[in-house]
Amino acid sequence: MIEFPIPEKNKRPLFALVDCNQFYVSCERVFQPYLEGKAVGVLSNNDGCLVALSPELKKLGVTRGMPAFKIKPLLKQHEIYLFSSNYTLYGDMSSRVMRVLSSFTSDIEIYSIDEAFLSFRGMENIDLIEYAQTIRQTVLKWTGIPVSIGIAPSKTLAKIANRVAKTYKGYNGVFNITDHPKTEKILSSIALEDVWGIGRKYSKKMKKIGLANAADLLYLENEWVKKNFTVVGLRTVLELKGYPCIELEQVTNNKKQIVSSRSFGKLCSNYEDIEQAMSYFCTTATERLRSQKSVARQLLVYVCTNPFRNDPQYANFMSGVLSDYSAYTPDFISLGKSMLKRIFKPNYLYKKCGIMISDIILEKNIQPNLFTLPYNEQSKSSIMQCIDTINTKYGTNKVFFASNGTKNNWSMKRDILSPQFTTCWAELPIAKD
Repeated sequence: MIEFPIPEKNKRPLFALVDCNQFYVSCERVFQPYLEGKAVGVLSNNDGCLVALSPELKKLGVTRGMPAFKIKPLLKQHEIYLFSSNYTLYGDMSSRVMRVLSSFTSDIEIYSIDEAFLSFRGMENIDLIEYAQTIRQTVLKWTGIPVSIGIAPSKTLAKIANRVAKTYKGYNGVFNITDHPKTEKILSSIALEDVWGIGRKYSKKMKKIGLANAADLLYLENEWVKKNFTVVGLRTVLELKGYPCIELEQVTNNKKQIVSSRSFGKLCSNYEDIEQAMSYFCTTATERLRSQKSVARQLLVYVCTNPFRNDPQYANFMSGVLSDYSAYTPDFISLGKSMLKRIFKPNYLYKKCGIMISDIILEKNIQPNLFTLPYNEQSKSSIMQCIDTINTKYGTNKVFFASNGTKNNWSMKRDILSPQFTTCWAELPIAKD
């Protein structure tokens, strides 16, 4: 094992990466326990391809990203359960998991819907394996979601430790790579493209000069790495050597652009259907805008046909600017309609529509002028706050704009959607004697 100087043990930060196992599948299993041990898969938007699958389904030769139609022959031979993506359920279950994790440390970075980094700084004198096992057991007991935990002196190593914890059952879901005597051997089993922060582009360049795996990076001189792979590459190498270069990001940065779009469940040629979709996307985007206490002024609208069909092809976009910064949904819907009418062409089969809001600033940073009140001092702000409060309390789209429509002929195809067990009164699970 190569020796590297590291900070004193009592001053060295320690990170834990908590990753939910087969998260989408696990969410489906929580309220449908008969799925435990069965081959289960979750499909992407419009039930197109597999985005999550259980180990049992993997054993049948099914892989992530496989188109749904290719699985049909297997459905007749094996007991396979497929589900449409239930984003409402997954989002709520993710929030529950993150709340449980927050009870174990005040320093937490929610990295994705199913991953979070925890800081174990100051816990060097306790049994971290035992503590992590307590976290696993608590998350499982309180939410029903199984997790794996990797512990390390850097976030990049924590990613690798989590991979080991998830891969080898002997570790019972927890692995601490800190000062582990087989660290170099473990890194030699990790492909370059699987190292967090490297990716395909850098891995190809590294392989050309004879590097084969993560362990090979330990032998590189820092100056050489910086020269050939920039500061980003150097940071990754230092992280693998045990130097923490990436801190926890506990403050979520506000988005500078907000995109809302979706492929239609079926091809649409009717302008009214596409206008309803555009209106719905404006509604969801402005909700996100208000959730980060921001306002915006610029809107882009686009439409496109399906490039993989032999139909006549067309795609176009248009952008426009509001007269003032706003987070008032009707302002964006009205602007969006005016632009959609100009880029829409009849006699085409449209596959997708979307919008992008940009030129975003914080509400408090609006520059006042002599002629109009800023958005946060107008009745528009109070109206949207009231609608958001109702929809948060009673469910999504309980109050919506008429321009969104009610039939939604464009809506995403989700033929095998499971109930929204935790967020809809009508679909709550029923306990029986």
